[in-house]
Amino acid sequence: MKQSQRNRHTAPPSTGPLTREELQLAARNHSMPLEALRYEVTPPGLHYVLTHFDIPDIDAEHWHLRVHGAVERSLELSMAALRRDPAITVPVTLECAGNGRSLLEPRPLSQPWVLEGVGTAEWTGVPLAYLLGKAGVLPNAVEVVFTGADSGVQGGVPQRYARSLPIREALRPDVVLAYAMNGGALPPQHGYPLRLVVPGWYGMASVKWLESIEVATTRFTGFQQDVAYRYQDSADDGGTPVSRIRVRSLMVPPGVPDFFTRHRFLPHGPVLLQGRAWSGEGAVTAVEVGIDGKWVSAQLEPPVGGFAWRKWTLPWVADPGEHVLSCRASDVTGAAQPLEQNWNYQGMGNNVVQRVRVRVE
Repeated sequence: MKQSQRNRHTAPPSTGPLTREELQLAARNHSMPLEALRYEVTPPGLHYVLTHFDIPDIDAEHWHLRVHGAVERSLELSMAALRRDPAITVPVTLECAGNGRSLLEPRPLSQPWVLEGVGTAEWTGVPLAYLLGKAGVLPNAVEVVFTGADSGVQGGVPQRYARSLPIREALRPDVVLAYAMNGGALPPQHGYPLRLVVPGWYGMASVKWLESIEVATTRFTGFQQDVAYRYQDSADDGGTPVSRIRVRSLMVPPGVPDFFTRHRFLPHGPVLLQGRAWSGEGAVTAVEVGIDGKWVSAQLEPPVGGFAWRKWTLPWVADPGEHVLSCRASDVTGAAQPLEQNWNYQGMGNNVVQRVRVRVE
């Protein structure tokens, strides 16, 4: 990708108030209310949504999925044909790679997520590995490229949304071509009639409104792969690609909120603090809860699935006064959430600990 295109990906970071463009993106996209962390599986209407361009208008009766490239036989499949193939259901926590971007200083200009760009759903569909097995992947295959029906312009580049996966990731048994969400029809905003779901990876990998799967013998260099979704120090830094979800935990804010500030109010006495923790790098092994800077180990419940969140709880006796509550998760790799976020140019992978201010009365 030309350096000039890389520089046009985003405007310079800002220290000022939210721009009109950011507010416009925030109105189009949808975050999960933190109180929805109480649900083991997020209802579709509460699950986070990020749509890069427009939601395509697709007639499933005339839609086809094309599988082609470095395969022994190309396939063109209708939805009826896909539904005749073996199906799996996989519970997966998806998180936007830019979740937490608006908390950075200076603030990268894009979708201004706070903390709520996340959700967990049960995705039903055909295992990608099964479909690639039917097509017969050739030995010289390097990547698999997924292209959606949504199109637009980003960074001055006209494009259809497309991403790739290394062949070893594409052949994992839990990567699914999903046509159902939580047992119901896939909603339009979640990729109807078919989307990719890649457990453990940030949401940008799970291409929606899927129309083409190409097995490639060279590395894919599309805009969403080589320019967007990279950890960069500056606009001129080539950076490294964003892939798996960094370990994170979130708390259900206790008590009731102030309408404007969202600061919390609760009566003194026993309170059960609770939330969810997840990681794309491996199982969450511990969650600590900070109460005014003092850390206590929380109780972990079994995960919903291999790449789905775990519930945690901690009883707390709330004394009158102002308090700051925090939560911090660790995973099997030894990674833990940072207390202070490391800044990057696109605002990716921001897993700094959550802090909730409460007033106990």
